[in-house]
Amino acid sequence: MEQMHAAFVFMFGAIVGSFLNVCIHRMPRELSIVWPGSYCPKCKIPIPWYENIPILSYLILGGKCFRCKRPISFRYFFVELLTAVSWLLIWRMYGLSPEFAIAVVFVSAMIVVTLTDLETGLIPDLITIPGMLFGLVVSVVNADAFPEGLWYHKLFASAIGLAGGGAVLMLTGWFGNLVFRKESMGGGDIKLLAMTGAFIGIEKTLLVFMFSPFIALPFAIFYRFVKRQETIPYGPFLALMSVVFFFKGTEILNFLSTLYGV
Repeated sequence: MEQMHAAFVFMFGAIVGSFLNVCIHRMPRELSIVWPGSYCPKCKIPIPWYENIPILSYLILGGKCFRCKRPISFRYFFVELLTAVSWLLIWRMYGLSPEFAIAVVFVSAMIVVTLTDLETGLIPDLITIPGMLFGLVVSVVNADAFPEGLWYHKLFASAIGLAGGGAVLMLTGWFGNLVFRKESMGGGDIKLLAMTGAFIGIEKTLLVFMFSPFIALPFAIFYRFVKRQETIPYGPFLALMSVVFFFKGTEILNFLSTLYGV
């Protein structure tokens, strides 16, 4: 029975991953994510359901459109597989529970944010703003992030995380604009960290803010001196550290408290 549940979670995760690909492609272009159905981005011909089976279709078709024979971005396969594996790992952690539902929504949102920012330099408001609201609403049952207090204590802690996450990046961006005399922090990044704060609270969100630059720095150096590119998308690094602190934030906080005797 457990294997059947695992297979179901994996398959459903792959199906959601297919939908995330639609979001990644269409949201930054302000296209509907509902209509029309899936189509080849190269020849625009609709893709029938039997050629649109998550993960398998990409492998069977050899990564090419069946009609125009032009390559399909590897991103489609990658996102479907990543989402399926992520859902399976989260299910193994939480089982089918409210924590599972919260976690898969959060991780799925971070997958969309990462890929849209990498491909277009944009983080869709259609992800971050509903994400903030969702984080606030589910805070009352999010025992991992807010284990103590009555429901309104948890809601207040989530709201502080949302406001604090957005404020710390907004102030950082304002200071960067003042020093470098150009935009140093996009509005999408600010809303992304605010969304993270709604899910995990202010303490962990501040650690996301502190650790993300260290992850981004090697990539920034590489792109600056090898690719001759002065800026890189910052959203993927915020998203990565947000996921790390979503799942391991309590352990990291406890370790830091022990290390520094706080």
